[in-house]
This record gives sequence, structure tokens and C-alpha cells, in this order.
Amino acid sequence: MKSNFPITGMTCASCASSVESMLKNTIGVMEASVNYANQMGFVTYDPLKVSPEVLKKTIQSIGYDLLIEPTKNVQETADRIQADSLRKIKLQTIGSIILSVPVVIIGMFFMEMAYGNYIQLILSAPVVFGFGFHFFKSAWKKLMHGQANMDTLVAVSTGIAFVFSLFNTFYPEYWRNQGLHAHVYYEASAVVVAFVSLGKWLEEKAKSGTSTAIRKLIGLQSKTVRIKKGDGSEEEIDIGLVKIGSTVVARPGEKIAVDGIVLNGNSFVDESTITGEPIPAGKEKGDKLFAGTINQQGILHYQAEKIGEETVMAQIIKMVQDAQGSKAPVQKLVDKIAGIFVPVVMFLALLVFAIWMVFGTENAFAQGLMAAVTVLVIACPCALGLATPTAIMVGIGKGADNHILIKDAESLELACKINTIVLDKTGTITEGKPVVNEMYLVEGGSQHMDVLFMMESVSSHPLAKAIVDYLKLENLNQVLNEGYENIPGKGAKATINGQVYFVGNEKLISENHIALPEEVKSKILEWNKQAKTLVYFSNSNSVLAVIAISDVVKESSFKAIDLLKQAGIEVHMLTGDNQMTAEAVANQTGIDNFKGGVLPAEKASFVKELQSEGKIVAMVGDGINDSNALAQADVSIAMGKGSDIAIDVAQITLLTSDLSAIPKAIKLSQKTVSTIKQNLFWAFVYNLIGIPVAAGVLYPIWGILLDPMMASAAMALSSVSVVLNSLRLKTIKL
Repeated sequence: MKSNFPITGMTCASCASSVESMLKNTIGVMEASVNYANQMGFVTYDPLKVSPEVLKKTIQSIGYDLLIEPTKNVQETADRIQADSLRKIKLQTIGSIILSVPVVIIGMFFMEMAYGNYIQLILSAPVVFGFGFHFFKSAWKKLMHGQANMDTLVAVSTGIAFVFSLFNTFYPEYWRNQGLHAHVYYEASAVVVAFVSLGKWLEEKAKSGTSTAIRKLIGLQSKTVRIKKGDGSEEEIDIGLVKIGSTVVARPGEKIAVDGIVLNGNSFVDESTITGEPIPAGKEKGDKLFAGTINQQGILHYQAEKIGEETVMAQIIKMVQDAQGSKAPVQKLVDKIAGIFVPVVMFLALLVFAIWMVFGTENAFAQGLMAAVTVLVIACPCALGLATPTAIMVGIGKGADNHILIKDAESLELACKINTIVLDKTGTITEGKPVVNEMYLVEGGSQHMDVLFMMESVSSHPLAKAIVDYLKLENLNQVLNEGYENIPGKGAKATINGQVYFVGNEKLISENHIALPEEVKSKILEWNKQAKTLVYFSNSNSVLAVIAISDVVKESSFKAIDLLKQAGIEVHMLTGDNQMTAEAVANQTGIDNFKGGVLPAEKASFVKELQSEGKIVAMVGDGINDSNALAQADVSIAMGKGSDIAIDVAQITLLTSDLSAIPKAIKLSQKTVSTIKQNLFWAFVYNLIGIPVAAGVLYPIWGILLDPMMASAAMALSSVSVVLNSLRLKTIKL
């Protein structure tokens, strides 16, 4: 069996690794993947050897929980857990900031005020052990498994600073009797909790959008279906009750409920959810229908061929889930270093204390303890913790100013490594809607434009709308309709003032034996080579006009593709449209690598194939049909005017239809990553210099022993320098 289980209690990527490891090592489990981003576990297991209840107990044994829910409620449960988590961390952040502000003011400007230490104690205790309790809880879990992360660093530094301050508050004489100042560090512990909580809140907000994509995809599936019974009557039943072979009815405006084949009826079906193409497909007997698409005109009776998880839409949903779940959370550089840094710092603090006890003078204990605490205070994760989030926050703000919405730090960090980019055609490179490019009028044809306008005005076909929009520029007036007949899959026929007119495709003209003037043939040949869609307008004898229609390339696409190629990025184009159209667009835009007739599953496979070659792939799309490929890509980019699903799945959304925002996003990533590296470099240089000084290496030479208060100031200075460096990102030109 393959099941998805919501998992609670995970606070970082290493938590997900621990849960995944436990699941994989459970007897009966063949495969397990835990996604920290959406707090879900994907498990393939043998139900004869292991049950969900056993999996739950296994996960509970290491401090997390696995929720057993009916399949249809899994996403709802995951959404609820995510919403609760976001709400909780938001309250923790706001609460810790509100209480930390007065503590900082007293600690920095009113250190000698009466009862100041007691006020700081009262205000900081709820911050450290209330709003920051989850840091201590997480650190304890890590300790139980011999691991350490940023939560450990936060818990150790804030805990030591607070306990030391607490001692100094109630027993200041201990230090005063030894000629030392009994300084407190409540502001350090409170501010650390506040800043790190803010970072966690931003992370949760970024993660909250991941499940929305799946929820909306699921929402495209019908919950009920109308079937035709043996006696000819119709009955609406739950989608889960429909059987293969059932006759299903789809009225105008309704969703196609399951995959099937048309038995009778004619209509146009909007298949953009599957193919991404803007022009609805004509459907008649024998044509295939796909779940999640929308019937636009006539009533269709079709036979159910694929139901439930076998439908194309269900497969797209599954592929998106699999692609999201298969991406192991990237272990952040800071977390990796913190895993080593924390135990090293703790060991150093103990070593420093021991050295002072062995080689110190009569005040060895006091000086050793002071030095050990100073090491822990100076190694506080403020600079380390702010290095990445401040740069990310400024970078994301800079992106928003340039119409680039970046949803998570991972994509912003990875975008600078992109060496291959895959572009969808429709709505990404092109406008995404049919537009009349040119109209060729046979002599005398201009006199009949009012008839063409009238015929296309009463049609609901997208190509007809494009022609109407084109003719409206001439302010033509509609004439009286004496007779109009829609010819499915071919066009329309009308009788105006006793004269018969046709408008439609070449098949319609051919079947009615209408003459095609020689002067038009060369133009038609030229347009066919350019993969234009042609609409013919004629009377009963001869063609009067030929209209060339296509989905035009955006002006911005030419410059953007050229910039990407100049940057050494390999550009590919994929489209569900035919190969001839793909070639025409590729030739126009200078794209060397392109494929036509590509299905959604093939787009994702193509991205995976490029990744297998060691390439860092970015996928750019705007339709639901692109969503699984977007989820598979290393960096996913959606056009802001595209579908909600593509936008939700994508890590980066262009709020403009201008493709030149992509090179800007890559440059922004390069600058942001460079700033992060600078921040981390200075944060660690600060520690490399500060920790030895705090330990007392200068004491034997110059008698200098760093006071914890000075350590706190140095820590603050390092944080300020990191923030100021990050703010420089605001001045860069994209």
C-alpha cells in the first residue's frame, strides 16, 4: 500500500531526516519519504507486516507524531496542522518582540535603575521559557539522538545567559566580593528568542503555500457525476460510485468528471487544464475526454474509461505530490555548521573553565566561570542566525520591487546555479490567446466584412472571438441574421440577404466545392510554413478572405531569451502544440532546443532527464499542465497571469508577463547568495576572533579578560554589521 500521513512536531530538515530514517528501518516498510515543507510522510508498506498504528507508535517513540486519517481527509488534516503551526509561531514571535523591547531598553540605557534587574527578569522569563520553550524542547530531542542544530544553539546560549543572569540578580554579592560586576544578560537571551522566532515565522509562511497547490488541484476534480441509467433517465451520484463503462452526461459549463470517450453529442471543451492550449478542442463521437476539463457548449454523453486515481488529472496530482515529496529538504549551510559548532562551543566553554581551574589564580573559579559564560554569550547565534534571513528578506523585497515574487529561500539560493531553463510556449513565450495576425482579402472581399463580423459575433468559438476583436477596429455594424447553422469541427454557414456564406477551416471550404483563387494560394502556403491557423471566409462560389491567426510571441520574450543565452544558460522550449508550431516559435525567438506535442507527464520526464545529466534545471510555465514539471524542477518559475495551480506550485512567480524578469531573478539570486556568504564569513570571523579572546588568551600577556557585557556588545555589533551588509542589496541594479 502507498499512503500519505501528516506528521507533527518537526521543526527543521534534520527532524524530517530522523523521521524518514525511522520509517525506512521499520519492518514491512519498502520505501519512505518525509517532506519537511508540507509536513507529510509518503510511505510504501506491506499491510501484512506493518500497520499504520505501528508506524504511528514508531514515530511517537522519537518525539514526533504520525496522524492516521482516511485518505480523503489527509490534505485537509495537513492544511489544518500547517495553519495551527503558523498561527502558533506568529503569536510566539509577536509576544517575544513585545516583551523584549523594554528588556533591551533597560539593559542598554538604564542598567543601574532600581529594581531594573527584577523587571528584566519578569519580562524575559516568559520570552525564554514561554515563547522560546519549543527551542529547548527541540534541543532536548536532538540531544537524545546525539545531534545538534540551530535550536540547540539558541537553547544553550539563551539558557546559560538567563541562568547566569538569574544568579547575578539574587546573589550579586558573590561577584562584588571578588571585585567583579554582577552583570545580567536578560536582553541577550530575550532578543535571540525574538529574532529566531521571526525567522521561523517567515519560514512557516513560505511553507504554508505548498499544500495549497495540491488542494486546488484536488478541487478541479468533480465530487459528483451525472450518469444515464438504462431507462434513459439521469441520476447524480457520488464520483466514487461511478464505474468503468458507465454513460456519463456533461452539460454546458460542467466539468468532465472522469476520462472517457464521446458516445454522442458535439461541443467544444476547454482542455487548458491538461494541454495548456488556449483554444478549446472540438469534440464529437469517438473523441477522448479528460477529467477536470470543462464542457463549453453542447451536451455530451460519454463512456467512462478511467476513474479515480487512473484519470489524467489524478495522475497530474500524484506527480505533483511525488515531485514535491521526492525533493529532500536542503540542509542549510548554517544548520550544517551549527551541528558541529554547538558541541564545539560547549566543549570549548568547559575546556576554558577547566584550564582556568588548573592554571588560574586565587579567583580561578570566578574568572573561569566568567570566561566560560563569556564564550557561550559571544558565540550567541545572532550574527549566525541573521546572516541568511536578513539577506533573504532584503533580496525578496528587492525582487518584489521588480515584479518577482520569491516564495522560499531555497529557490533564491539555488537560482544562481541554473544552467538549463525549460520554457513552456503558450502563455509563457507567447501571449496565450489567439490573435489575428493578418487578413488577406480577395478582390471585392472587403464589401462582405459586415457579414463576416455578424457570423463570427454569434459564434462562441475562440477563433471567432479573435476575428470579431480584429474587425471591431473598423467599427463595423452587425446585419440582420436570416439563417445561421453551426457545423461542429468545421465552422459555420449563414444565409444573408439570400446569399449563402461560409466561415471555417479548409475542410469546410473543400467539402462545399468552393473555389480558391490562385492569388491566395501562395499566401496560404507561406502562412502554413509559419504554423498559422487559417480561417476561410467565402460565399457559395469563391473564397472572399483568408485570416491568419496565431498565439503571438510576447515582445519581451525575444530580449529575455537572448539574455539567457548570453549568460550561458541552455534554453529549451516545450509545448503541447504540434511540432510545426513549435518550430515556428523557436525560429522566431532563436531557441535551438524545442519539442512539440508534449504531454504534462512528458514535461516532467524531460526535466528529470536533464537533471540526470547533472544540470540545474529551471522550469517556467503558466498552466496546470506545467504543474508537475514545475514541482520536478530544481527551480520552478510561474507566470503571474497563469493558473493559480502553477503559481502555487512554483517557488518563483513573475508578477509581470515580461520574461526579462527571469534574468533579473537569476542576477538577484547571485547577489543575494554572495551577500549571504559575506555575512557568514564575517559571522565566523567574529567567532574565530571573539571566542579565543573570551576564553582569556590575552590574559597571560596583557591581563585582558573580556567581560560578558563586552561580549554582549561585540555580539550586537556583529549582528548590526550583518544587517547593514544585507541592506546593501537594496542598492543593486537588476
